[in-house]
Amino acid sequence: MSVDDLTSFSYIVLLLVGSGGAAPHDLLRMHRQGNWIYWTAAESRFYSEPKRLAHLGYLKARREPGHTTDRTIYTLTSRGRKAIAGWLAQPSGFIRIQNEPAARLNGADLAADEQTIVDSLRAIRPHIDEQLAWLDRAEHEARNLPHRERYLQINHRLSRRILAAFSDWLNEVEAELGHPTAARPDSRPHHPPTRPKRDGL
Repeated sequence: MSVDDLTSFSYIVLLLVGSGGAAPHDLLRMHRQGNWIYWTAAESRFYSEPKRLAHLGYLKARREPGHTTDRTIYTLTSRGRKAIAGWLAQPSGFIRIQNEPAARLNGADLAADEQTIVDSLRAIRPHIDEQLAWLDRAEHEARNLPHRERYLQINHRLSRRILAAFSDWLNEVEAELGHPTAARPDSRPHHPPTRPKRDGL
């Protein structure tokens, strides 16, 4: 076996397991609560990939009593730690983005009218609000992870800037193509494309 057995998602799973260990549903919970901002994957893979990594010797599995049934807890093996250390030492790949709202806007000329696209894209506002609420909790809970708190807080600030950029983008779409909704407390004035408002990105 070699590190060729590992995919980018394999390393994400190993990182999420971390030094404390985790069950598959813990990995899925972390993904649902905010990790999706950085990485997208089918939810079923958070169950299948740890099992595969354990078979390859990168994780060790043990059974523990759960609320209703026993659950499998995965922890890093020395092989897993070595693989992670080697991966972290390599130059990072560039950002890969899957942005459905932007793809929808690109095809606006094929819609019945522009207002249809605006109404479609407004559906992401509740998701932005939900993730901002999650970030409030996550920033507080990071204090319980002293070995990762500093790194988590840096990423949480990045998440806020990403969500702010999405909110600004949606404000611009509404201003350019549709009828803006009532002003929101966190909304910012629209700026012409030649003088875009930047928020650290």
